[in-house]
Amino acid sequence: MSETAQTPQQTQLARVALKASRDVVAARQAVARELKARGVSTIRVTRFATAVSEIARNAIVHGGGGEISVCLDARKEYLLVECRDRGPGIADIGQAMVDGYTTAGGLGRGLGGAKRLSHAFEILPRDGGGTIVRMSTRI
Repeated sequence: MSETAQTPQQTQLARVALKASRDVVAARQAVARELKARGVSTIRVTRFATAVSEIARNAIVHGGGGEISVCLDARKEYLLVECRDRGPGIADIGQAMVDGYTTAGGLGRGLGGAKRLSHAFEILPRDGGGTIVRMSTRI
């Protein structure tokens, strides 16, 4: 996805502001709704919605809030999700992806788990601070 979260090759389907824990549910529901509308199996919907939940929760807890955009690629083959937060960023993305690494006392499986539940997954530093997480699943 582009810096603006939508390109001419993508159609934006939903946008969810991430400010409180209830917004994690809204992001999860937006993704699930779009996947179900396209006939994706229940297990695949659950897997990707779980990945999106983890990233949304991280944006609120570690990133001071942010926003998730849900888009459809031009070929209508992938649901694309981009999450942007306003936090300090991730100092060492490689280390953060290692299962067991945690900065908040959790299990340390969130980012790696989200990656495993996605078709494509990337984490980028955001210009001016914060983090961008881009992920997708095949429809």
